[in-house]
Amino acid sequence: MTGVSPWTRVRSRLSAQGPTAARILVIAVICWQAALWAGADQPPVFAAIVPLLCLRDDSASSLTALLLRILGVLAGVALGVIVVHFFRPDTAVLAVVLGLALLCGAVIGSGTALNVQVAVTSLLVFANPAPESYGFARLWENALGGAITAVLGPLLWPRDPRREAATLARRYADDLTTGLVRGARAIGSPDAAYANRTRTEAEAARLRGYEDRAREAQKAMRFNPLRRRQRDTVAELGDRIGRAARAAPHLLALAAEVDFFTARDGPTAALARARTGLLPVAEATARALRALLDGRDPGADTAAARAALARYTREDTAPVAVLLRRPFTRILDLCDGPGN
Repeated sequence: MTGVSPWTRVRSRLSAQGPTAARILVIAVICWQAALWAGADQPPVFAAIVPLLCLRDDSASSLTALLLRILGVLAGVALGVIVVHFFRPDTAVLAVVLGLALLCGAVIGSGTALNVQVAVTSLLVFANPAPESYGFARLWENALGGAITAVLGPLLWPRDPRREAATLARRYADDLTTGLVRGARAIGSPDAAYANRTRTEAEAARLRGYEDRAREAQKAMRFNPLRRRQRDTVAELGDRIGRAARAAPHLLALAAEVDFFTARDGPTAALARARTGLLPVAEATARALRALLDGRDPGADTAAARAALARYTREDTAPVAVLLRRPFTRILDLCDGPGN
């Protein structure tokens, strides 16, 4: 974000996190009011805390967090009430309670994450003047808050996986096409070739992130009842991004080959021919990739790229030329793959 104004960064954060914050606020208020209607005789903070701690942008993660919280509260209340009933609180008892609570948290945790909710709840029960009534209130308020959060979480301002996937496809196309043309133009220029390789490596990491986010958008469709009609569109966009993602290693290979041969040989006549011959190939291949990610038939652009590649092949059969052509051949094979 270098060179971006603070206000622009703030607006970007608000745009990304605003919907989640709004969902948490509305659901927390509803949980509080529902607990009051259900007969809470104390401020029902436990019901309102549930969406604060459990609501995520991803509905699947929210449901997992909800389940783990309810299980942790249940185990913590049971452990705390039993210990307080039989023993007087002291340091030794505290150590036993914490040890048992953390053991339970390891059993009902998520993957490798320790569920500390058991320990937190047991300690709160342990320290309360009326542990039985406190434990019961904590149980039913968490259960009510969890039920409301599970129902309303996916319905209030849900993610739009179709828009997310379409935006990712557009960004993927921009990075791939720009990188291809930039790589061809850098042939024979040591400074440009090195800068292109460095930039392409950074872009490749960003492209991997796009691919991961596209998969997350597809997963989100399973927990988003208001977007189910868009499932086929999101799946198709995900497939396009997946196919285009296989071009990223070849883009990296092109940047590496251009940097290596340019640094080794300098601005030679062979590299000048390569730049002249491969630039139209890169431009046509870039158009083919953009067509693929836009859902259009890339056939005309791949044909133009292969024709330009064939002309360059006839003009230069040197080993360097063969290696510089290879990434384009691989990318065009992807564009001509199944589905076109």
